[in-house]
Amino acid sequence: MTTYVLVPGFWLGAWAWDGVAAELRAAGHEVRALTPLGVAERATTAEVSAADQVADVVATIRREAEPVVLVGHSGAGPVVVAAAEEAREQVAGLVLVDTGPMPEGMAHIDFHPPQMQTWIRERIAAHDGWYPMPTPEELRTSGASLDGLDTETLETLVRRAAPEPAGVVLGAVRRGVNDPSLPKILVASSFPGQQVRELAAAGVPAFAQLADPEWDIRDLPTGHWPMLSEPHELAVVLADVAPGRPLSRLREAPGSGV
Repeated sequence: MTTYVLVPGFWLGAWAWDGVAAELRAAGHEVRALTPLGVAERATTAEVSAADQVADVVATIRREAEPVVLVGHSGAGPVVVAAAEEAREQVAGLVLVDTGPMPEGMAHIDFHPPQMQTWIRERIAAHDGWYPMPTPEELRTSGASLDGLDTETLETLVRRAAPEPAGVVLGAVRRGVNDPSLPKILVASSFPGQQVRELAAAGVPAFAQLADPEWDIRDLPTGHWPMLSEPHELAVVLADVAPGRPLSRLREAPGSGV
C-alpha cells in the first residue's frame, strides 16, 4: 500500500481528484486529496502566498506515518516541488502533472508572455486580490487545452472553480536542495513529452531541471486537466511510481484493455 497526496492546480479543490482517487483506493492505496490553502472552502483571505501553500502541504505529509507519493497538477507543481525538498524524508516519489519544476524566484505569472501577464494583473486588481478562473474561451486563447473534457465535465469544472489568491499567482516559492535519488515523473498531457525534452535541453527555466536524469517523462495525450478527462490512465501512471517496492495493479477499466 502507498499513500498518495494529490494537490490540484489553480481554482480547483480536492474534488478534482475524485476519479483518480477512486481508482487508487480500489487498488488498495491510501489517498489524501487536498484543497489548496486559500482556495474554495479554505479561502479566508486573499493574502495567502505560495509559501503558505508549501507549508500547508509539508504539514500534511508530515502527519503521515510513512513517506508519500506527492502529486501536483499545473499551478501546484512549484508548490509540491518545494514541499518535497523541504520534507524529503517524508516523500517517496514526486509526480508533476502538466507543469514544470520552476526555479527559485520564478512565479507562476512569469510563465506567461508579457501581454498575458498584464491581463492577469488587471483581472486580479478588478477582483480585490483574487484571480478567478477564466472562461473556457479565455483559457483556450491563453493556450490551456480543454481537450478530453466533455460538455458536462467542462460545465462542472467551471461551476466548481474557485478564485486563486493573488499571492500564489504573483509570488515564487522558496526552493530547497534537489535530491536526485528521489523518483520523479512528469506527466505530459497538453504538450508532448518530446517538446518538454527539447525545452529542457534548451534551458527554458520552467523546464530546465527536467533534463536531469532522474526525471521520467510520460506522455498522456489529453488536455490540461487529465484527472478529469483521463482519470483511469492518470491513476495507472501514479500507481507506477514504485517507491522502493512494487505497487498493486489497478483494477481493469471497462473497455480499457488494461
